[in-house]
Formats: sequence, C-alpha cells, structure tokens
Amino acid sequence: MKGELKIMEEETKQNETKQENKKSAEGLSIASMVLGIVSVVSFMTVIIPIPCSILAIVFGIIGVKRRTSGKAIAGIALGSVGLVLAILITAGVLISIMSLVQYTNGLDLNSLDLNNLISNTTL
Repeated sequence: MKGELKIMEEETKQNETKQENKKSAEGLSIASMVLGIVSVVSFMTVIIPIPCSILAIVFGIIGVKRRTSGKAIAGIALGSVGLVLAILITAGVLISIMSLVQYTNGLDLNSLDLNNLISNTTL
C-alpha cells in the first residue's frame, strides 16, 4: 500500500512538473511571436528591432525544443524577417551617410555661389 502511494505521489509530481514546463514554454512561444511582430513592425527605427528580433529567435528556439505550438515557429520566422529588414535599413542609412560625407568633403563650400545656384533653378 505504501509503495503504491509513493508511486502515485511521484507520478503526480511529474505531471505537475510537466504542466509547469509546458506553461513556461507556451509563455516563451507567445513572447517570441509578440517580439517578432514588434521587430517587423518597427524595422525602420533601427534600435528597437535588432534586440527584439534576437530575443524572438532565442525564445522561439527554446519553445520549439520544448515542443510547443506553432507560435514559436512564427516567432522565429518573424524575428528573422525583422532582423534582416533592420540590417538592410541600417546598412542603407550608413551607406547614405558615408556617401553624403564623401560628397561634402569634395565640395569647396567657400567658392559655392548659392545666390547664383538658386536663381538658375527652374520650378
């Protein structure tokens, strides 16, 4: 009788542990999906999407390893898309700034006649 009671207690503890792990994994999957959505929506801001994307990918991978729903996979996909978009936007901004600096370094601003330039432009 005592042996059966111990077995039942152990099974109950194991079931409770599995349920707690599943709840935490489901929470990570939802967090992954939400962070992925935030990273895709905010990809033009450069600062927000990169950490959100990285966290979405990490939480999604943890959720997939714990065998949760498709929310983890959605989080991985959205996080990856947000990261790629943020990197492309950041690269474009940096290239534009470097081109502008290079262009302005080649100009002699002292000899530039702005009045003549403005009067010769047509609308």
